[in-house]
Amino acid sequence: MIDRKHVGAPLPGHTAEVEKGRLRLFAKVIGETDPIYTDEAAAARAAGMGDVFAQGMLVMAWAGRAVTAWARPGALREFGVRFTSVTRVGDVLTCTGRVVEKREEGGERRVRVRIEAADARGDVKVAGEAVVALP
Repeated sequence: MIDRKHVGAPLPGHTAEVEKGRLRLFAKVIGETDPIYTDEAAAARAAGMGDVFAQGMLVMAWAGRAVTAWARPGALREFGVRFTSVTRVGDVLTCTGRVVEKREEGGERRVRVRIEAADARGDVKVAGEAVVALP
């Protein structure tokens, strides 16, 4: 539930570790057939990577979880990110956000939050924004 609605208020963080099992499961769930996410040899051959790496949509989902854990169910109105860096197996991502605007739109009070997911070195993997309706 949203308890801090002022501009500058932080969202509670969400942490996730990139593991091969999660990558395989996510690929299966979304119907991803590209082996660069599940097969080390394919990742090396096709993408020039030494190992498999995380799907951008999985990292986006983790960033979204930081927003939806903070907001009430059904409050999300907009959500978008840009992918900025490859996320590797073993990376531990911290997804954070901060309220940057309050406004009224369509008869609803809303806040806009900036979000990002970054690894322990501070390398940002995704960055974007979400709009959430307030209760």
